[in-house]
Amino acid sequence: MKEFTFPALPEGLITRPTLVWQVEAAQGGSQDVEVTYLTNGVNWQATYNVILADDEKSLDLTGWVTLDNQSGTSYRDAKLKLIAGDIHRAPTRGYADEVPAYKAMEAAPAPPVEERAFFEYHLYEVQRPVTVKDRQTKQIEFATASDVPADKFFVYDGSQTRFWGYYEPLSDPSYGIATNKKVMVMIEFDNSEEAGLGIPLPKGTLRVYKNDVDGSTLLIGEDAIDHTPKDETVRLYIGDAFDIVGERVQTDFKVDTNKRRMDEAFEITLRNHKDEDVEVRVVEHLYRWSEWQILESSQEYDKKDSQTIEFRVPVKANGEAVVTYTVRYEW
Repeated sequence: MKEFTFPALPEGLITRPTLVWQVEAAQGGSQDVEVTYLTNGVNWQATYNVILADDEKSLDLTGWVTLDNQSGTSYRDAKLKLIAGDIHRAPTRGYADEVPAYKAMEAAPAPPVEERAFFEYHLYEVQRPVTVKDRQTKQIEFATASDVPADKFFVYDGSQTRFWGYYEPLSDPSYGIATNKKVMVMIEFDNSEEAGLGIPLPKGTLRVYKNDVDGSTLLIGEDAIDHTPKDETVRLYIGDAFDIVGERVQTDFKVDTNKRRMDEAFEITLRNHKDEDVEVRVVEHLYRWSEWQILESSQEYDKKDSQTIEFRVPVKANGEAVVTYTVRYEW
């Protein structure tokens, strides 16, 4: 049997998802009722477009809310409020079939968006009605800033090791000597009023562009940011430098089990193939044990945390620089 044919449909048959209420009232008549409920299928996320200035010392930022409606119904002239923050929701059970949808991206004219604190989150309220059709994706601008001071810098994290010796010292000589030659390109700016921002930034993807000599705009990298309160710093990893190379070599390793200590030495070489001088921040993770001291180093360093040090290394144009240090672990 492939199909059923009915002579007629029963009265009151509901053929589409519908909410039905049975209301008990002491007196009949027409009444206004306000109904609040949660619906699935409506999601939003923040995206940011950044134009880096020609001198790479400032940037222009535009923030967009991308609203995706896959709920099965359209919302016309809706009052839109968006909450940014990590809201805990109880897990739900069950399965739902995903219906393939054509996403029509529409960039709405920039309505005023008011931001304010709400409970332990931040609320973004669009100040005019918004219409979102079913299976439509719409973008609304919510933040803009120009000439925000920015800092571009290079970071070399040569170790590929991300496991530390927490329970016992890591005394295998070959542990942690694998090297990474890539030098990361980072961009940093302050989310402050002095910098031209100073607003809570919801988490999302931030894409960085730069104008070419002919005026065309090219993507140079992107990164994800977390929820960022005002007066905090935004740091972006946007790619790896083409013309700067790092190399990290273990030059000595000794273990003295009687004295319960081990010494390890490294040499970090940075080669700059650019036609301008650069500074590279060399990050070293002291991962073999929690108790350590630097016995000697070729230049000064900053202690960033309990197991990380950082060197600021100037490298001449088309030249190279070498950093050496010896660390002692004791237990």
